[in-house]
Amino acid sequence: MKIDLRYATHPEDAKRYDTETLRRHFLMESLFEPNGILLTYSTIDRVVVGGVLPTTGSVALTAPKEIGSPTFLARRELGAFNIGGPGRVVADGAVFELANRDAIYIGKDTADVRFESVDPANPARFYVMSTPAHARCETRLITAAQAKTMAVGDAAKSNKRVINQYILPGICDTCQLVMGLTQLEPGSMWNTMPAHTHGRRCEVYFYFDLAEDARVFHLLGEPTETRHLVVKNEQTVISPSWSIHSGVGTSNYAFIWGMGGDNVDYTDMDWVAMETLR
Repeated sequence: MKIDLRYATHPEDAKRYDTETLRRHFLMESLFEPNGILLTYSTIDRVVVGGVLPTTGSVALTAPKEIGSPTFLARRELGAFNIGGPGRVVADGAVFELANRDAIYIGKDTADVRFESVDPANPARFYVMSTPAHARCETRLITAAQAKTMAVGDAAKSNKRVINQYILPGICDTCQLVMGLTQLEPGSMWNTMPAHTHGRRCEVYFYFDLAEDARVFHLLGEPTETRHLVVKNEQTVISPSWSIHSGVGTSNYAFIWGMGGDNVDYTDMDWVAMETLR
C-alpha cells in the first residue's frame, strides 16, 4: 500500500496557485497499480480516496501510520465501486461479488478487508473512499440495479445525464459517507451547471469512462475566483467545501461522486447564480 498526504487549503491561498500547484493540491493523477492499493489522505474532512487493482491474488486493506489505528476501519467507514471486470470483496470472512458498477459499503470496525478479481486477465478495478465514522453501520452490497436513479438535464444544454445514488440515506445507512455515480449521455458533456457549493462537506470527483485522448475540464475555486484542472481518465479531484465542483468534457463520460462532512442530505447545496461566476 502507498499513501499520499494532502493538506487543507485556505481559499485566499488558492487564489495565488499556478497550474502545477493546483494539480499538486487537488488532483490525484494515479490510482491503480497491479496488486496494489494507492491512496490519498486529505485533511479536508479527513477523507481517504484511492484505487485497488487486484490481479493475481488477494489485496488486503492494511492500516498505514497516517490512519492512526490498528486496522484501517477501526474508526472509519468505506465505500468501493467496481469499474472493471468481475470482482469480490471479503469483509471479515463475508464474501461479496461485485459486477461492473456495483458498489459496497463497509462499516466501522470491520477488521479484515480484501479485494480480489474473478479473472486476472480481466481484473476488477475498485475506486474507494473512506471517511471517519462514530458508529458501526451494516456492511452491504449495492448493485447497479439497486441504486436509485434520477434522469436530469437536457440535450439542449448538453447536460443530459443519469444520477445513480448508491450510498445515501434511505438506500444504505452510513455515519457520514455519501457516494453515487453519474453517467452523461452521448452528446452531453456538462455536469452540475449552474454550479454550487456546500459549506458543510467536501466533495470528491473520480472521472472515468473517458477515451485516452479525451479530457474533462474540471472547474474549482470560489465562485468569484474560478480555476480549472485538465483531467484524464481515472483521475480524481477533491473539492473543499468553499469550492465549486463542475466540469465539461471533450466527450461524454462518467464520474463517481463522494462526500464527507457534517451533512448527508443530498440536496444540501448552495446554488451559485450565473452572474456571480467569475
